[in-house]
Amino acid sequence: MTVLDDLKLQYKIGGVANRIIFWNVGAFLVSILFFYHFKEGYFEFPTWISLSSNPDTILYFPYTLLTYAFVHSGFWHLFFNMMVLNFSSRLFLTFFTQKQYLGLYILSALFAGIIFTLSYFVFHSISNLVGASAAVMAILVAATTYQPLLEVRLLLIGNLKLWNITAVILLLDSMQLLIENTGGHIAHLSGALFGFVYIKLLLNGTDLSNIVTTITDFFVTLFQSKKKTPFKRVHVNPKNPFNKSQSKIVVKDKSQQQIDEILDKISQSGYDSLTANEKEFLFKAGK
Repeated sequence: MTVLDDLKLQYKIGGVANRIIFWNVGAFLVSILFFYHFKEGYFEFPTWISLSSNPDTILYFPYTLLTYAFVHSGFWHLFFNMMVLNFSSRLFLTFFTQKQYLGLYILSALFAGIIFTLSYFVFHSISNLVGASAAVMAILVAATTYQPLLEVRLLLIGNLKLWNITAVILLLDSMQLLIENTGGHIAHLSGALFGFVYIKLLLNGTDLSNIVTTITDFFVTLFQSKKKTPFKRVHVNPKNPFNKSQSKIVVKDKSQQQIDEILDKISQSGYDSLTANEKEFLFKAGK
């Protein structure tokens, strides 16, 4: 199995968290081709991708309230965001569903983007925002709100309570709020606030992720092709229908059993614990 096959398999079976990381990395690679100035060594994103604090710009490009959360201004910006996102995602998905995770990521990005834009009326300065930091903070704070005393082991540091890690990150953001990148830190703290509120509402029975599901279903229905393939009845008279159906069921059961065993192994020991044959079988099954 090639590296590309490995990546395809991880994208298929890794869940929504892995896919969001893939989307962020893919968007970064594409942005290098179109928006990176190689001579000067920096990115220059147009106003139809990055989020501007200018309210007039938002009226023309309202979708940038979401697109900004998938592009980054440099490799290290992307690297640290994805590192914290991966860490936070594992914690969040231990307790909550994939749907709730996706809803939190999207809604927190939208909320932080709106607050960032409204900051124009306070600071009267126009700046642009890119990066997944607000959504990452929302997921981290959401997991911390639900399990603040959860012990996490960090390399070279040892065991720490989850709330200790989150508190340090929030403190650093707060300290830099009026020093540099004010708009960015406003977005980070807004995302953190949304993550806290999201979990509190969820524990009280209000699942905000249903908003994303409803909107998604609406657009899927809206753009779904109205043309339906006419139903054709085909009469088949197999010579030995019992034996054929029986053999298909047996093969399906064995294959499904092997897939279940491999997925159990992944959940217990991680994807890297699979043998080459198991990865190859899972990749073929995914097709």
